[in-house]
Amino acid sequence: MDTILGIDVGGTGIKGALVDVTTGKLLTERHKIRTPQPADPAAVLATTKELISLFNWEGKDIGIGFPCIVKNGFCLSANNISKEWIGINLVDHFSKGTNSNVSILNDADAAAVAESQFGQGKNLKGLMILITIGTGIGSGFVYNGTLLPNVELGSIKWKEKEVEKYVSNKTRNKKNLTWKEWGSELGKFLNHVVRIYSPDLIVLGGGVSKNFELYEAYLKMKQDVPIKTASYLNAAGVIGAALYHKQNI
Repeated sequence: MDTILGIDVGGTGIKGALVDVTTGKLLTERHKIRTPQPADPAAVLATTKELISLFNWEGKDIGIGFPCIVKNGFCLSANNISKEWIGINLVDHFSKGTNSNVSILNDADAAAVAESQFGQGKNLKGLMILITIGTGIGSGFVYNGTLLPNVELGSIKWKEKEVEKYVSNKTRNKKNLTWKEWGSELGKFLNHVVRIYSPDLIVLGGGVSKNFELYEAYLKMKQDVPIKTASYLNAAGVIGAALYHKQNI
């Protein structure tokens, strides 16, 4: 089974593509549909089914990255989606709703799986921290090739609120911050992460990763830790979700 449909559910968009899980390459264009508002269970399921239909996917295997803490298949948090998700068995909800065989993990963890297997963290010995920067802040930790799930760096207290209220791409747009202003704040956060976890590599993903050259100079890292953009940029979540499903079937 080399082809699996990967889906990345985000706060602003639900994305998907068919993935060759032996190579990590997309076999189709990545389609995106705007996340419904409110992003409640019924609405997100309906949009996910709409996305699936775009691929005429006759297979029954789907991997989904979802923006929450996922433990034993259940949703335990809801920062950028409806609170109605909390306590729902995500695997049952999407498996029954799509009549498919579904695996689900945190969306940033999905991106980390992709980058660890085929991207910037391939063959890395040590700790890779992937940070997705979008509507919120997601994070995935991989140590010696093994995923350490549900490390929520976006929930770290920063000043008076959670860190994603200051360094997410949503905040950058909302406050109309310059790349220097926003990059300087992101750099302070990354230095804090380095001081706590001593990673061997930091990978930046999410939509804003493609603009790295516009804010790289403002990060001002205090330690010599490589910072790279995700090889798959904003497609990492889709690819990683498919790879994760392959590991679980």
